[in-house]
Amino acid sequence: MKWKTRKTTRRSFVAAALLMACAAPQIPAAAAAATPQQAPGQQPGQLPARTKAGAPAEVPAPTGKEPVGTKTLRLVDDSRNDPWKPAAGKRELMVTLWYPARHRGERDAPYMSKALSKAWLGQEDLAGVRTNATTGARPAPGARPLVVLSPGFGMPRETLTGLGEDLASRGYAVAAVDHTYEAPVEFPGGRIETCEICEKRDLSDVVTNRAADFRFVLDRLTGPGSPLAVDARRIAVVGHSVGGASAVRALQDDPRVDAAVNLDGNFPQKLTAPVNKPVMLVGAQRAGNAEHMEDWDKAWGHLTGWKRWFDVPEGGHMTFTDAPWLVDSFGLPGQMPPGDVKKAYGSLHGTRSTALTRAYVGAFLDRHLRGTPGPLLDRPSAAYPEVGLLRK
Repeated sequence: MKWKTRKTTRRSFVAAALLMACAAPQIPAAAAAATPQQAPGQQPGQLPARTKAGAPAEVPAPTGKEPVGTKTLRLVDDSRNDPWKPAAGKRELMVTLWYPARHRGERDAPYMSKALSKAWLGQEDLAGVRTNATTGARPAPGARPLVVLSPGFGMPRETLTGLGEDLASRGYAVAAVDHTYEAPVEFPGGRIETCEICEKRDLSDVVTNRAADFRFVLDRLTGPGSPLAVDARRIAVVGHSVGGASAVRALQDDPRVDAAVNLDGNFPQKLTAPVNKPVMLVGAQRAGNAEHMEDWDKAWGHLTGWKRWFDVPEGGHMTFTDAPWLVDSFGLPGQMPPGDVKKAYGSLHGTRSTALTRAYVGAFLDRHLRGTPGPLLDRPSAAYPEVGLLRK
């Protein structure tokens, strides 16, 4: 099954890739000319579909042992009006929780509704994707370390489902945040708010607003009446693209945040003060790219706590999201120029992209929220030869 070739579909799915002037590395002309090997009958600029005929696409199975439950929250921040649409009133957010459940139940949680899939892609295909979570399952006992996930610009929170479910299976409480009007967002009753600011090029105020979103979500999840038992002494923020830059901003500004991961996000707001807490930068195709090496170089000097910088030369900007395995399942939505395919996806397919993202993010969180260090973050790994350790 292939997504139809529509201008709106292509624009929606690769919104983050087309905004990489603000968020991710640009690829030199020689590298852009190289595209993943094409299958027979495959069109230039397309990755092959991998789903077996008649089999539903599935979120890759989590690596942890605990069953995964999930809940969806609508939260309203009465302390501020929405910065992108003041006429809408108070800031309104949607959040998905994933958490260790008491028992393994039916995998009934939807990946995405037909309406949201159509709003984002122009088609309803993603409504058929199977997840690994049970809706409303009773949480397992005990307060868990909390991980807040923030998607890339133009990307709904659902695109971090593979990472969120995996972390929950490993014992973390996870909250994925949709930043309203920065991507299509579905609210209870089927109301969908579209991306109001997707043409923005200066994302510095996006970082400021996301940091405020994080503060509000943490207030709700660590305060009285929280829907989930979390350990407020152990909190991390992990983000993709501008979500990664916003994670580091939250680490800098909010004393409750203990650690942050930036997955291939440039810093629209340059760091000007020391960040003396653990930070991990994981990029794609940055080594040898002067412009985007310089962006992280400048940030690196302000990171004064524990820090690591990894690079995935064969990856792309979307490597750290669900996008690669979705492309493996459905093919690309419409035609993309080979250079855009290279920048967005590199040459790694979904199984490896998912595995390395889960492994490195999980190892970082285990070390800094649980105090259980392992060797993965200290030296190159034979298990993940695609990942290079650039600095420590």
